[in-house]
Amino acid sequence: MAKRKTRTPNSSANNGANLGFEAQLWRAADALRSNMDAAEYKHVVLGLIFLKYISDAFEAQYARLQAERTQGADPEDPDEYRAVNVFWVPPEARWSVLKAAAKQPTIGKIVDGAMQAIERDNPSLKGVLPKDYAHPRLDKQRLGQLIDLVGNIGLGAPENRSKDILGRAYEYFLSQFASAEGKKGGQFYTPRCVVRLLVEMLAPYKGRVYDPCCGSGGMFVQSERFIEEHGGRIGDISIYGQESNHTTWRLCKMNLAIRGIEANIAHGDSFHDDRHPDLRADYILANPPFNDSDWRGELLREDKRWKYGIPPTGNANFAWVQHFIHHLAPTGLAGFVLANGSMSSNQSGEGEIRKAIIEADLVDCMVALPGQLFYSTQIPVCLWFLARNKSGGRQFPGQTFRNRRGQTLFIDARKLGTMIDRVHRELTDDDIRTIADTYHAWRGDRSASRGCQSSGSTEYKDIPGFCKSATLDDIRHHGHILTPGRYVGAAEVEDDGEPFEEKMKRLTAELREQTKQAARLDKLIWANLKDIGYDA
Repeated sequence: MAKRKTRTPNSSANNGANLGFEAQLWRAADALRSNMDAAEYKHVVLGLIFLKYISDAFEAQYARLQAERTQGADPEDPDEYRAVNVFWVPPEARWSVLKAAAKQPTIGKIVDGAMQAIERDNPSLKGVLPKDYAHPRLDKQRLGQLIDLVGNIGLGAPENRSKDILGRAYEYFLSQFASAEGKKGGQFYTPRCVVRLLVEMLAPYKGRVYDPCCGSGGMFVQSERFIEEHGGRIGDISIYGQESNHTTWRLCKMNLAIRGIEANIAHGDSFHDDRHPDLRADYILANPPFNDSDWRGELLREDKRWKYGIPPTGNANFAWVQHFIHHLAPTGLAGFVLANGSMSSNQSGEGEIRKAIIEADLVDCMVALPGQLFYSTQIPVCLWFLARNKSGGRQFPGQTFRNRRGQTLFIDARKLGTMIDRVHRELTDDDIRTIADTYHAWRGDRSASRGCQSSGSTEYKDIPGFCKSATLDDIRHHGHILTPGRYVGAAEVEDDGEPFEEKMKRLTAELREQTKQAARLDKLIWANLKDIGYDA
């Protein structure tokens, strides 16, 4: 079960797009790069970030307890920290100790000792933290520089604690390392706004939450935050996850430990070594690897999960979709990210699998997302939402849906989002609210709806260019293609009151004048070129 953690709410204006420390982290990684490859120094840097993060949070609580000594508070009592779900940091693991020893030749042994002390006081982290800082291949002078750099980053401030900060740092490293080495980053951290949208739409108030490709654990972090914001109890959900990459699995374990979230996170390949074979989850949230061609599907041709068709060995998209369906409880809901090709591809039998899933009436909602959301890939993506049972009725206490059998909601959100820099876009709080409230109103979940489509109404309505409730016959008419743009149509254009004939005369006259201006400019340009000897 997941424990509740006290947290200061974040400012809505600071929604996690730019954490502001990436350049410092990259300089820190560069300081070690001449000695170690990316696979090794990821551990080195992230281990120090972990120590810095928990030490900052510890020091803040330590200062509060120090000020309350006259009232009986004891800053060196571990229970004083555990009572408020702040990570207890043993004396030898505190950042001040590392900072003071940063220039000493024994700094590697001191850091290893700090990692061992953390694991000693938190058995769930045993074998998770890196403890190789004393190795001769790690230059101790550079390690001292790294400690100084990480020491300048304020990681433990309350406004930073829900941003899956380790995951953002890790994902930044992946993209930078891959770029520097001429490789493609194969693992992508899910943007926080996309995770928030998934969580807000599914509304996991109570039950079993599962992510079979959980990465750094961002889905679980945002699920915890959702429950807290809606007045629920963290103990009402049980968290299950699996991650095939050992480095990322360790990162997830650290990320959840920082927040006091207890979870059953297994290490292994969910296709070939399903560590939760009997789990039937109430909610599945996931961002599986896009278009994975190396999932060894040829070894699983007869797998019982392929109820709707054998997925192609060259693309794991519909292997993931069927893995999710296999693990859904009878009233379970799933929301996940896939590449846009999953909505329309007919290659290698994918179209037949999608058709079978649609005809089984499992597709509840499809959302087309805007481009440039992902931190290290420009692949356009969509969100799928599946429902085991669309007949309506009670989902959980206080959560009742209407009968949606034979219907699917399509949302085209490609025009939403705000550019936060030259290459990155982010969904705003209002964008997330608009999409989530539209879905909640459509499925009849009035407990979650806070004003459908920003109109103040909790009643669903189709909006041309944005959302459309389609029937199975509509989807059959479109050849079982699930691209929202095919269904929502074009947005209504407001009539400006100008008669068509008059508008065409005006526009034609404007075009004629602009053409004349273009001809005059062309003549002037050629005359100038002739004057400087380029008339040929």
